[in-house]
Amino acid sequence: MNDSHKLVERRISSKEVFNGRLLHVFFDEARLPDGTTSTREWIKHPGASAVLPVFENGDVMLVRQFRYPMAQIFYEVPAGKIDPDEDAGSTARRELQEEAGLSCNDYQYIGHFYPGIGYSDEIIHLYTAWDIQSFEQKVDEDEFLLKERMSFGEAVEMVHSGEISDGKTMVTLLRAWHWWQNEGPFSVGS
Repeated sequence: MNDSHKLVERRISSKEVFNGRLLHVFFDEARLPDGTTSTREWIKHPGASAVLPVFENGDVMLVRQFRYPMAQIFYEVPAGKIDPDEDAGSTARRELQEEAGLSCNDYQYIGHFYPGIGYSDEIIHLYTAWDIQSFEQKVDEDEFLLKERMSFGEAVEMVHSGEISDGKTMVTLLRAWHWWQNEGPFSVGS
């Protein structure tokens, strides 16, 4: 028997308390499964896409970027928020061009995940790309990135060793690795 209905919370009221360029913060009152009420603070996010470019020889391209909230440099897959009237696949291809200076002839959707379920509705769509062409990066004027090309296996090992600790990058690398090994264009079963 499915008891999921015993977990559902219902919104009673919602008030937007901050409206920024990227994030919108809400303060809600919710009815809990036992009939009592409580408050919930949460962030509305437009969603994002992340993409892992894989070269024919098995190398991947990551970027290194300073992240202000943690005051440190991270290895990351090219990624960015979905713009209004843009689909997730278009965002992935745009971010691949802007951040890594790459374009692809082929790409595959490999899933999605929710990075902050306790406080945000953000969803990140994941892609892997191949049949790659290089050109000059076109990053945003307030964005500073260094491209890092390495073997796919080395990148996966960096996840396991903790050298790669960004959530979207870890999930994208591991999902792409699995897809690439089992279903990818150069997989063993092809």
